[in-house]
Amino acid sequence: MTDLPPQDLADLPQTLAECAVAVLNTADGRAKTALSKRCAEAWFERRAAGDPMPVGQGTPPDTPARPDKPELLNPRDMPRRRPGSPAGRIALLHAVAHIELNAVDLHWDIIARFTDVRMPIGFYDDWVKSAAEESKHFNLVCDVLESLGSSYGALPAHAFMWRAALDTKDDFLGRLAVVPMVLEARGLDVTPGMIELFRKAGIENAVAALETIYAEEVGHVAYGSKWFHFLCGRHDEDPKDAFHRLVQRYFHGALKPPFNEEKRAEAGIPPDFYWPLTEEHHENTAGFDINA
Repeated sequence: MTDLPPQDLADLPQTLAECAVAVLNTADGRAKTALSKRCAEAWFERRAAGDPMPVGQGTPPDTPARPDKPELLNPRDMPRRRPGSPAGRIALLHAVAHIELNAVDLHWDIIARFTDVRMPIGFYDDWVKSAAEESKHFNLVCDVLESLGSSYGALPAHAFMWRAALDTKDDFLGRLAVVPMVLEARGLDVTPGMIELFRKAGIENAVAALETIYAEEVGHVAYGSKWFHFLCGRHDEDPKDAFHRLVQRYFHGALKPPFNEEKRAEAGIPPDFYWPLTEEHHENTAGFDINA
């Protein structure tokens, strides 16, 4: 992390939870991610100086502030575009930017929302680092959009991106199960295909942005798995059973293969966590082989 000018440090909230709430209450995407990165830098600067920022407490909004654009639509009302066309590639990048902006808020929200649960300082290190990386990802994708003559907000976006956060706002373990271990893990499955699509189109800045996202998302999923297992151990719960129970409660629908089993394993999620939650498993329970 780079040093911040003294006036920037003085302007920031004095606790990590208050920083998180400030990010959540910032509407503009570029401004939100700039504040996110400044808060992360301040956290790590003070940690390195031996004067850690207090975690404190905050009151996060149920729904974070959002810019006027993009228009948020029901999934069934979203326009369909061919991903191989120029318009389709822009639409795909716009969807990725929207996901990354929501990820910034999700990572700060988990910090502010569950301060009543005593956690090691390493938990906050992991999620602050993730929030800073998601901020970088949003800006990388926005830069690519702008190089292609578009921008974030130029197209409609998915209205249900925040649903998992609302569903799990009172369930810390449920939040860890559904957001990093299901939603972010899905990114590990689909991003290689997106990288290949943009590589074939010769859009090298998109390839570079997606490769950065792909490399760093493994860590975000791993943080989710690590702290999920930590809390399961604290409450003497079997992690696999707890994961199945919580995903069935909070995730709307079955998990869909194909799965990037190598990267999921690297992130600490073995196949017996996710394969039993697929439609294929329920349709073929008798004799089903997860290694087939």
